[in-house]
Amino acid sequence: MAERKIEKSIYTELSPDDDYGAYLKLGRLLTAQEPLSDPPHPDEMLFIIQHQVAELWMKLILHEIERTMGYLRADALHRAIKCLTRVRRVQDQMFNQWKVLDTLTPDEYAEFRDVFGKASGFQSPQYRLLEFMLGNKNRGMLKVHRHHPAWHQALLERLEAPSLYEEFLLHLARAGLPVPNAAIERDFSLVREPSGEVVEVLRTIYADPSAHWARYEVCEALMDVGNNFQFWRFHHMKTVERIIGHKRGTGGSSGVAFLKRAIEQEFFPELIQVRTEIGQ
Repeated sequence: MAERKIEKSIYTELSPDDDYGAYLKLGRLLTAQEPLSDPPHPDEMLFIIQHQVAELWMKLILHEIERTMGYLRADALHRAIKCLTRVRRVQDQMFNQWKVLDTLTPDEYAEFRDVFGKASGFQSPQYRLLEFMLGNKNRGMLKVHRHHPAWHQALLERLEAPSLYEEFLLHLARAGLPVPNAAIERDFSLVREPSGEVVEVLRTIYADPSAHWARYEVCEALMDVGNNFQFWRFHHMKTVERIIGHKRGTGGSSGVAFLKRAIEQEFFPELIQVRTEIGQ
């Protein structure tokens, strides 16, 4: 193989403060993997990196959903759609990550599972923020984060604020569509029962997409995000089942049974219900 010569224009006189590693804080990032098994089990590194990368992707999803909600408040639907498209692509990455963890066998995991103590993905504050943003509100979940005041406060604020879907309903109301007051003037910390009046508003959009094209696209983008979240949940459940069977979770949950119940919680139920109404 011929030697590849470095181009003369490439910077080689660098300092630790202004190069690639400095920009990405690689010194901190690549030393954040600290296996607790002693001696370190070789597969614990996989487990740590898998979950750290998932948290980074979730950070980006939260960032993009926050932007989406800002655009919905400004009635800038095309910008909101662009952000939701990015969320869906990030979700694809998170979903495909499970294929890597699927290579971990039950006996390998059992050799270092005990080092977690009470730690569990259920305790991820970012995951809970994401669920709150998507409308799965539950004040009882706050108690898991009482020992971290900053996270607890962030979760409380998100619990009491409109969700992504509710920001869309508020936009529809501003646009003159007959969204009932009960859906948008309420305590947003409570889960609202699906409304037939909201379904009718959505049915109006689906009955004439060309007249409501941007709103129609937001509806479909929301469905994609909700479905991708469910696909992620399902693969999570099957990965856990494959590795630990029906053992209890490290955080005290029932494990697979708990994860199965989570799959039954649908986001945006009115967007699902309107599909039943279309064509009837």
